[in-house]
Amino acid sequence: MNESIFEKITASARILGIDLYTAAFPQFAYEQNLSEENISVLAQTLEHLATLKNQSVVDTLLRLSRLPQKSPKTFENFDFGRIHGKSVERLKNLPALTAIHAHKNLAFIGPHGVGKTHLAMAYGRACCQKKMKAYFLKASELNERLTNARRLDRTGSMIDFLVKPSCLIIDEIGRCVFDKENTRLFFDLIDRRYSREGSNCMIFTSNMQPDTWSDFFTEDSSLLCALDRIFDDASVFIIKGDSYRGKNLETFKLQAGNPQPQVTL
Repeated sequence: MNESIFEKITASARILGIDLYTAAFPQFAYEQNLSEENISVLAQTLEHLATLKNQSVVDTLLRLSRLPQKSPKTFENFDFGRIHGKSVERLKNLPALTAIHAHKNLAFIGPHGVGKTHLAMAYGRACCQKKMKAYFLKASELNERLTNARRLDRTGSMIDFLVKPSCLIIDEIGRCVFDKENTRLFFDLIDRRYSREGSNCMIFTSNMQPDTWSDFFTEDSSLLCALDRIFDDASVFIIKGDSYRGKNLETFKLQAGNPQPQVTL
């Protein structure tokens, strides 16, 4: 009997939470004189159950991530062929998820419709598929949540919640202005994630260059500290070009008013 099948059984059992010592099943199979067919059936059954459990975990992570489940944004349905430039390979290598394992933040900067949010969502979705927690929210939602947390005296639990995901995506920096207290809380969030152990990264999208972000936060000292930690070790993709939106747009020219009478000669 090929030893690898026992390794597969042990690996599947581990995923299913079954405490199975490496040598336990081979010993049992030997004592019970199990045939190769019997062992293969068991290996296939455990592998199938492990696959179902893995998919259940992924489905739960995706549901809790706030990423769109209907018409999801993925790397597979992003048109990389529209992106050109000497650094395009860096962008195409994003699905390898090296950034999150290297603790590198990501930022996608550019005008409307070039795919910034698509790429951010695709990265978060890929993290979920690798059983890492991701969470998506717009900067305006973050601002509102921080304000509500202050009103309800729950800022600590709110920051704790946002520190936990391995991948935190903040979309559309520059769509709202953070007041002084929310800027300080934003810094606290960045600071705690900066010190977080394990695989983690933050992803930002914005129409604005990072050197203009100070226009949307209040408290310069806190902002500068936060930006230092965001861009201390980050990959910033500046995407220029025309919007993807409306590429399937059809235009029909019509005229309203009374019909012109036809002249009969």
